[in-house]
Amino acid sequence: MGLVTAQTFMTHDDEWDDGDSEDGVFAKDEPIRRRGQHRVRGDSPRRGGDEQYEDADGSLSDDLDSHDLPDQSQVDHGRDDRTRGREKFRRQIIVEAARLMYRRHEKEYYRAKLKAARAVCGGWVKPSDLPSNAEIRDEIQRMACLFEGEGRHERLRDMRVEALRLMRLLSDFKPKIIGSTLTGHVRHGSDIDLHVFTTSIDSVSITLDQEGIIHDIEHKRVTKAGEERVYTHIHIQDRFPIELTVYSTDKIAYAFKSSITGKAIERATLAEFEQLLRAEYPDIELDAEVLDAESKLDRFQVYRSLLLPLDKVGQSKKHHPEGDALYHSLQVFELARYELPYDEEFLLAALLHDVGKGIDPDDHVAAALEALEGAITPRTAWLIEHHMHAHQVIDGSIGFRANKRLRESLDYEELMLLQKCDRDGRQCGMPVMEVDEALDFLRELSRSNG
Repeated sequence: MGLVTAQTFMTHDDEWDDGDSEDGVFAKDEPIRRRGQHRVRGDSPRRGGDEQYEDADGSLSDDLDSHDLPDQSQVDHGRDDRTRGREKFRRQIIVEAARLMYRRHEKEYYRAKLKAARAVCGGWVKPSDLPSNAEIRDEIQRMACLFEGEGRHERLRDMRVEALRLMRLLSDFKPKIIGSTLTGHVRHGSDIDLHVFTTSIDSVSITLDQEGIIHDIEHKRVTKAGEERVYTHIHIQDRFPIELTVYSTDKIAYAFKSSITGKAIERATLAEFEQLLRAEYPDIELDAEVLDAESKLDRFQVYRSLLLPLDKVGQSKKHHPEGDALYHSLQVFELARYELPYDEEFLLAALLHDVGKGIDPDDHVAAALEALEGAITPRTAWLIEHHMHAHQVIDGSIGFRANKRLRESLDYEELMLLQKCDRDGRQCGMPVMEVDEALDFLRELSRSNG
């Protein structure tokens, strides 16, 4: 069974604070109060024969000189300026919130809108001036079309086939697919969302364990409209991120509402989803595609399977006083992450450079390259292949020609940086990530890099 975690979240979705404060970020665009006044003639004025004026909020003001009163064209012009100003800010908030969610800096519409409003306007914004979730969703799709092009359609098909495979595996739990994989609104980093229904969460976990599917169980506590609820999610990190939300069996027919539209969310049963796929992809054989998907390994699972045995691989205390090969690898990764935090290929070389020690300690470089074949890029493979040669460069034992060939590479500088991290990653007591934390970091980096 996977790791069980618990988190507490306060969420209101689109329920923004509608307090009485009238000091919003758009206050500078408001016309002077006089523009909101209209004349009130009373039989008993407060002072002498002065006329009074009623403000927009119902309070009374004393008589104003005629030259202080704007004509109707000025009032209309002020209103137009205010409207244009608000629409400009609104559009900027839409784009910024969509960017935050597209880049996966934020996952929830509410937080994305709040952060975007603060970034654009520099302060608090009236709830009525904020965009809807649907507007942000549409902008995210526009960005996906602009930045991802036709590759989105191939990825959507692969995600749908993977979803079908998992739904068939979990058919005893009456799975229903929701979200972007169903609607087609996918982008880089989109996950597969399924609802499953059971009286026992353990039974779902056991089914996944039997198939060798690594997963985590999360209990999320959510407070909404003053009511606290606990939701159970099962997270699967595979070729595509997958989230199962677990409900009791009495919720099978329940109509869950969308935070975007306020209407019942789109869901499809296994039979309905298969029918959709056959209609949208008439040229593919679904059963064959599902079998093919089963044979495709998630490269991060390959990395994990090669890293975990390293904790039992001892090393020479003279050269590695820090201890086992896994602790050393995680130290090198940590140091590399400090040097080049956005270079995924370099970071993979740092994390995986010694995985061959768990296979063939006498020739760990060749063993690593063979085990990682097809799971890493040529650049990562080159860095791993030559990381021992880089040590020879430092100690002067490398031959002239070999040294010349290394220096001719465009990646020579990164190779020597890897050597430095490898040399320095031999400290006793250095804090490091766990294997899964390191792989999660790389997964997220991979998604961000597209």
